[in-house]
Amino acid sequence: MNRYWTAVTVFLHVLGAIVFTCAAAQEDAADPRMRTYVYPKRIVWCTPSGKHKDGWEARGYVEKPELLLERKFGQVCEGRFATQNGCRLVNRGEPPGMILDFGRELHGFIQLGMSPGGTAGARLRLRFGESVSETMSTAGDGKHATNDHAMRDLELPVPQFGSIEIGSTGFRFLRVDLVSGGETGFEFVRAVSLMRPMVRIGGFRSSDERLNLVFETAVRTVHLCCQDYIWDGIKRDRLVWMGDLHPETMAILNVFGAADIIPESLDYMAATSVPGRWMHDMPTYTLWWIRNVAEWYRYTGDDGYVRRHSAYLEKTFDHVVSGMKDGKWLAGNFLDWPTLHNSGACEAGTQGLALMTARDAIFLAGAAGLPGLAEKARTMEAELLRLRPGPNGSKCAAAMLALSGLRAPKEMFSEALGANRHKGVSTFFGYYMLEGMSAAGENQRALDTVRDYWGGMLDMGATSFWEDFDLAWTNNAYRIDEMPVAGKKDVHGDFGQFCYSGFRHSLCHGWAGGPAPWCINHVLGIRPLGIGCRTVEVKPFLGDLSWAEGAMALPDGRAIKVRVEKLPDGTLKTDVEAPDGIRIVR
Repeated sequence: MNRYWTAVTVFLHVLGAIVFTCAAAQEDAADPRMRTYVYPKRIVWCTPSGKHKDGWEARGYVEKPELLLERKFGQVCEGRFATQNGCRLVNRGEPPGMILDFGRELHGFIQLGMSPGGTAGARLRLRFGESVSETMSTAGDGKHATNDHAMRDLELPVPQFGSIEIGSTGFRFLRVDLVSGGETGFEFVRAVSLMRPMVRIGGFRSSDERLNLVFETAVRTVHLCCQDYIWDGIKRDRLVWMGDLHPETMAILNVFGAADIIPESLDYMAATSVPGRWMHDMPTYTLWWIRNVAEWYRYTGDDGYVRRHSAYLEKTFDHVVSGMKDGKWLAGNFLDWPTLHNSGACEAGTQGLALMTARDAIFLAGAAGLPGLAEKARTMEAELLRLRPGPNGSKCAAAMLALSGLRAPKEMFSEALGANRHKGVSTFFGYYMLEGMSAAGENQRALDTVRDYWGGMLDMGATSFWEDFDLAWTNNAYRIDEMPVAGKKDVHGDFGQFCYSGFRHSLCHGWAGGPAPWCINHVLGIRPLGIGCRTVEVKPFLGDLSWAEGAMALPDGRAIKVRVEKLPDGTLKTDVEAPDGIRIVR
């Protein structure tokens, strides 16, 4: 018997040790995000209330929805123990419903505060939407409405005299329907916004309010995508995608500075990607990881970060070299989705991307003291320079060729970037198109593109920028904050292609934030020239603006501030405020 209890004791000690080891391996972690309550700003639509002038009562109706717009305290029952105190939904055979507008794109979930009384076991159907029309769709039907990545169309039981939280997605609108018989009431319905509390250091304002709104919307789009890591989108593709992350990186560095979320996201990809395989199984996205690491080092001067990744960087670049043959990058030619139809453009554009990556690898090799890596990268650079492909009519490819130096920027502007106005601009590669125009000395054309293309989304009701957009979609289309209009196109549900067809299309995608860094770097003209932002160029461009002001974030949390005004004779008066230790070049 003693031996039996001894064996049991040993077993329990071993089991405890195993449990302790497992628990220690997965430590608790605080959520880096902050909760903010957001109340509805508008009742877009609701089933009309019950009594009709001819005496009959509707089989389903909503009473007092306007009470949801009043000031609330987040308690049930708002200090008054009375039935029918709030908004009431009644189902006498037909489900009543309402659509709420929270005023802007949000990331988070919904909190429902239920009144006392009502029918026990009431069930609601909730439909989240980035557009009004999306809240009126059904997952799995019609225009590609789905529950992929986040639940957007669901039914759930709700308590009486209590509250419940549900959802985790990107949305602006919410439709609520009472699908069970009887009635239920709401003391409040509010959104719970989840965002990282990142402090803005850089900024931009000008004499053009439309341009200002584009800048603010671009910054907010990127900020919304700063969740656990830097995500691609907050509704769909709630993931780190390395190529998509580069425009977000540039926006964050210029506006928020050396935010921890950038190295956290890069570290996450290195920790979960084997060096001998392409990141996301997409060869070009491995190139973008190297480019993002280089941007972080170029901005911060943190060579210790590069050295910590030196072994991974060397192994990864060996795999990159395996994608080369006869002076061409052949491993994979994905740039962005709208360019995928044009194979010649994809080949040319990835040639430019590979060349920029080789140069970034040389740059990082110097920081980490890796002469072998530098030699391999120089060899790759020399091989890539032997070919001079054309853009095949693509603004996307032309931007990569211009920025890499494979083709002259002015030539690329003439051939593609400046052709056909804004046709062929995309939200992702639009950033590089703006940069390519600036490299060609065409800042005014870039400014017009920001106003017209990104501003075109604002004209359709956008409060964040979209996964993709074509100005042609706006022809005879209704806005995303409107109920469907007979005879008009649905700008959300009727367009898109590939993975973003119809309502699967994300209306908050961080890669669309390119105007934010472009306005700071090219209108204010603030651009780092050396490692760590210790030497910074200030060469503003106003074009048809009369004034502009703002700042670029520095890695230590300070900022370089600029105000530029156009004088009556057309010359520019520029005031620069730079912290100690920063050399300004004009």
